[in-house]
Amino acid sequence: MEVSAISKRLLRFWAIERDKPELLKAQYKAFASKIPMMYMILIVNSWALALTHIHSAPHWLSIYYPSALTLFCAIRFAVWLKSKNIDPDAEQAWRALRRTNRLVMPIALSFSIWSILLFPYGDEYAQAHVAFYMGITVISCIFCLMYLRSAALTCALIVNSIFTVFFLSSDIPTFIAAALNVVLVTAAMLVIVASHYRDFTLLIEAQVKTAALSNENSQLANLDALTQIPNRRKFFAMLDAVCDDARTRGTRFSVAIMDIDGFKSINDLYGHAHGDRLLSAVGKRLLNICDENTHLARLGGDEFALIINRNMSDQEIRAFGDQVCLALRPPFVLYNTIVKVAASLGVATFPDMAADAYTLYEHADYALYHGKRNNRGTVTLFSSADKEQIQRNANIEQALRLADFESELSVCFQPVVSIDNSSTVAFEALARWKSPMMGPISPAEFIPAAERMGIIGQLSEILFAKALRVASGWPADINLSFNLSANDLNDTDGLDRIIKTIHETDFPPHRVDFEITETATLYDLKKTEHAIRSLRQLGCGVTLDDFGTGYSSLSQLHALPLTRIKIDKSFVTEIHDNPVSYKIVKSLLALSRDMDLACVVEGVETERELAVLKELGASFVQGYLFAAPLTEAEALAWIATGRTAITH
Repeated sequence: MEVSAISKRLLRFWAIERDKPELLKAQYKAFASKIPMMYMILIVNSWALALTHIHSAPHWLSIYYPSALTLFCAIRFAVWLKSKNIDPDAEQAWRALRRTNRLVMPIALSFSIWSILLFPYGDEYAQAHVAFYMGITVISCIFCLMYLRSAALTCALIVNSIFTVFFLSSDIPTFIAAALNVVLVTAAMLVIVASHYRDFTLLIEAQVKTAALSNENSQLANLDALTQIPNRRKFFAMLDAVCDDARTRGTRFSVAIMDIDGFKSINDLYGHAHGDRLLSAVGKRLLNICDENTHLARLGGDEFALIINRNMSDQEIRAFGDQVCLALRPPFVLYNTIVKVAASLGVATFPDMAADAYTLYEHADYALYHGKRNNRGTVTLFSSADKEQIQRNANIEQALRLADFESELSVCFQPVVSIDNSSTVAFEALARWKSPMMGPISPAEFIPAAERMGIIGQLSEILFAKALRVASGWPADINLSFNLSANDLNDTDGLDRIIKTIHETDFPPHRVDFEITETATLYDLKKTEHAIRSLRQLGCGVTLDDFGTGYSSLSQLHALPLTRIKIDKSFVTEIHDNPVSYKIVKSLLALSRDMDLACVVEGVETERELAVLKELGASFVQGYLFAAPLTEAEALAWIATGRTAITH
């Protein structure tokens, strides 16, 4: 039994691991870059040996035999050189490696026997050359074959066995010593080769596991776990792509945003398990009416979206929308319960009702809620009349042009709290604007308007200076978080002004943490990375805000020198009753720990949400459960109370 086990182990040691496709492909690529060099070494070294024996050995041995070997090596050299840049599949790689495995033995025997046959010819120097040739060539070949362990071992055993037996039997002390030296060196090299091969295998296995984890995270980030259809993140990526294509081709397409009328009452009456079953069933029905030109996604909650990539008239769009609504009217069987729901749709068309993907989505969303307010269960198209409300945006832009930002802008502060000891570790600075023309205006309205106008850098500079002046009066263990827009990151002058403001206020840079959104990183990733590195070199922290709601990939996240991420509040709301949000937050917290990044969870509004976050191992939280945005005086009072109070 013991002998059988050893035999099996040896066979495995010599075998090519066919059940590991990624390892096979990696072996092939690494091997293909080295094997041509091996054949070149064999050709050069062999002719060097043949030339030293050309006058003493027979021509068949000094010319014809090495010529035949050279021809074979040249052919194999050409084959591998041609295959060097091929990206094979696992089966092709296995066949190529197996072919090499089979060729090693006859090649090693041919060259070894040839060199031994040359030994009797020539003087002592020529005989020493034979010994040198066999020793140095086998070492070179072992190194070239190191990515195919079985071939390297076969080559070493054949050549060294012949070399050792022959020279040990020569009764010449010098050659006996040389044989022993070559055996020792080869043994050491084989240990190195085995170690290198093991490390190489472990590296490939680690890469495979990392790729699998990356794919799993990508699926989690782009696929809705409940309905198994694309999620909000994937929807916006598809919308951007379709919009770009339509713009290039000059075609029309539509976006429909849909939610389920009566979903909340079903959740309240029957529980979230029934609600989840309903959402899954709705997703399946919607998929049944989709084709290759209709892309479905779940945006969150009971909200779904459809990208209708067809050039349809308004009448045809309404007919399609009616078909969607009709598909959801038949009763749904949830466990032993029969329920009925309806659907409301808001639709906007490109390019007549919107010139870009974001505006198209906003207009469809506006049409949806306009329809729900006025005519539930039907299709509402965004029209020219709906643009009246959008006029407010124009009014805001006009007010921004006339504003005195120094006197009209102010900053309020929302605490970031440590879960461990309930202490405040930072305040996030939030912009406020009271316009003499329009009164108080939400930052959700005036910040996007300022970005569209290209004046966000001016606002950021003023707001940041105000925030720093307030933060100077805080204890040294409380930091300041400040939001930077994409314009701030990609405008070199604007970034220089932000840095200059820190120096002018003499505020410690390590107490400043800048927050950027995922979408901000997509404008120009290289500029963004340069800007972040400049801030990090200054000593500031950089947070990726609203993580999980934008479009950035993990590779982009990994490329940026961030200090922490902030999980968006959309994943936190009702997390105790939403398994999808629970899984996403759990994964994002694990990801932040794996990447050695701090993590802040925002939007915490209830004790139940806080309890779930504690269970998941969150460290820092922010939200209305602790405090609404505070004025300067309220922030100082908050600090004075011990920073543990919860306001409701």
